[in-house]
Amino acid sequence: SRKISSPQGNRVSPGNGIGSSNHKGVDICNVSYSSKIYATKSGKVLIASMPYSDPDGGSSGYGNYVVIDHGNGNSTLYAHMSSRAVTEGQMVSQGQTIGYVGTTGSSTGNHLHLEMKVNNVLVNVMNYLS
Repeated sequence: SRKISSPQGNRVSPGNGIGSSNHKGVDICNVSYSSKIYATKSGKVLIASMPYSDPDGGSSGYGNYVVIDHGNGNSTLYAHMSSRAVTEGQMVSQGQTIGYVGTTGSSTGNHLHLEMKVNNVLVNVMNYLS
């Protein structure tokens, strides 16, 4: 079964354990390398990026990641993928494979980092997971 290895909010930085960071999403672990990642909702792929093609040069630590715009200021971000299955501008359906679990970027093991914005504001993903 899947589990949350790092909830949203302030935490000690993983890896070196030095300092703290504000974790913007949740980390879902107990998933194997290359497990499929599905779109939580239909929308348009806003970003399908590799770390060093990012505008920030990869400093976000997301590695391979995808952002889907669901309209009305709602979006989801999926990070640390081993590879992406979608391209920018592509329309995706809910449940469509958008990428595969990996450990790219600032990651200490295979997992999915998931963020969600509602009305352009970052929200706690746990309030929306059933």
